[in-house]
Amino acid sequence: MARRLTTFSKLLITLLILAAIFFGFRWLVGNTALGDLVSDAQGGERTEQTDRNSGTSEGTTSSGKKTTILGKNNSKKNNANSSGGSDEDNTLKVQLVSWGGYAPGLYFNEGAAANERSRFFKDYGFKVDFKLENDLINALDAWLAGEYDVIVQTADAFPLYTAPDEINAVSPRAFMQVDWSRGGDAIIVKRGINTINDLKGKKVVVAVPSPAQTLLITSLEAAGLDYSDVEVIKTTDNLKAAELFRSDDVDAAVVWSPDDILATRDVAGSKILLTTMEQTHVIADIMMAKQEVINSKRNMIHKFYEGWMKGVAEMRMPANQDKAAKYLAELNGVSVDDAKGMMSVVHWTSQGDNVNFFGLDSNYKGQKGNDLYTKMAKNFVKTGDAEKQAPSWRSVIYTGAVQAAQATLLGTKYNPEKDKTFSAPSAADRKAAPVATKPVSINFNTGQFQLTENAKTIIDLQFADVAKSFAGMKVRIEGNTDNVGSLQNNISLSQKRAQSVADYLKTTYSMDPNRFVIVGNGPNKPVKGCETNATADCKAKNRRTDFQLIPG
Repeated sequence: MARRLTTFSKLLITLLILAAIFFGFRWLVGNTALGDLVSDAQGGERTEQTDRNSGTSEGTTSSGKKTTILGKNNSKKNNANSSGGSDEDNTLKVQLVSWGGYAPGLYFNEGAAANERSRFFKDYGFKVDFKLENDLINALDAWLAGEYDVIVQTADAFPLYTAPDEINAVSPRAFMQVDWSRGGDAIIVKRGINTINDLKGKKVVVAVPSPAQTLLITSLEAAGLDYSDVEVIKTTDNLKAAELFRSDDVDAAVVWSPDDILATRDVAGSKILLTTMEQTHVIADIMMAKQEVINSKRNMIHKFYEGWMKGVAEMRMPANQDKAAKYLAELNGVSVDDAKGMMSVVHWTSQGDNVNFFGLDSNYKGQKGNDLYTKMAKNFVKTGDAEKQAPSWRSVIYTGAVQAAQATLLGTKYNPEKDKTFSAPSAADRKAAPVATKPVSINFNTGQFQLTENAKTIIDLQFADVAKSFAGMKVRIEGNTDNVGSLQNNISLSQKRAQSVADYLKTTYSMDPNRFVIVGNGPNKPVKGCETNATADCKAKNRRTDFQLIPG
């Protein structure tokens, strides 16, 4: 005989049925395609849970292949990697410093943070995440640890990254020139110093190691001086250099803009002696990546470069510069006006400039990355900042991105910067006070003005680099002789010799003829102490050619 269920038993059975329905529905939602539909219909996102059977998360299959679970408002197109990779895999992580040269990249990316408004994402399908890190040592450590794919440096300081074994082991490769400094770096001096030559024996504050060293070294070379001819006061950064300049203990400093203006305003009688507006081709910002990153993210590196170059071309429009300034200001925590000031002291390099910089146009005779890198690789060993010579430029660059872009970046807006056009030499140019004077002994055959092969080599080694570096200045070439022969013949001969030097520089290095101011002094401007030409040694010193840099 059947027994009647008690009220308690009915309640218990009802609870069991409801529990079975609840957990069954939960299993369907969590483990079937029907669950995906239900979740999407509700506008919710599935949470990542652990699959107790396989020990893997729901975001990963038992085979280890990553999958992506999309919410209601997502799509496969907007997923960071439509092939199934993670968002991080499809994001290029790039370190920047506080510098106006990076405005085109921020403009093209619609800001610093990785985002889907970015044209890198819309046009090429990947994201770019820019991070501000002004401490270059921290940036280097993070890059070595894989926290950045790309970091910034300057071509002149690049040997400090390629020489050490522990860094060279990861094969750093420069793949893009970002800009030339054009007024962003300066040498400031106190009262009584009027030329680079006047720095001899003076105390100069320099951030070490940094592009400040390069600016100082190349400036000293333009005056026939060496780094050892000044007393270098080393500091950790350019801001500290500006602070020390305000003290009574130093005579000069290498600083960044706007500290050149601010510091000289604070020190009575001081002035800005020289900036990268005059020495236009000495500090070039570059971007670098490990070879393994280039190998694994080659398409991203190529398209990052291409997009950046498009950004550079579009910077010609004032409205686009305004947008870039907004993003630059946000990244650096400054006003838009200050950001525009940062942008005003650089020249953003184009596709054509990069072709020239990386030596891909054999007809280009101006300053190349190889010139800066090789010069400073040697100098850093001399100054003790590098223990050994860095490897060759060719072995530490990657030109694939620049070469690939040549097929797509077409038109005049991608052309290289034009050389400065100089006005014809004037009477005022003959008397203008020089910024630097470099005496060079160029030997001519007796009574002749034609250059010998040996004389051409001397010009190549002792002055051509100076002329390329100071591309914004005129060059006054003064010919000088001893007192042997008539005065008029010597003046005429010295002028012809100076002209032959200028002709060689124009022909060999494609320099503007109007850039050169020709002066023949004859015996009228002897070296100090050799005014009477009393000895053979003095006569030899007076048979010289002076190269003087004057305002252009």
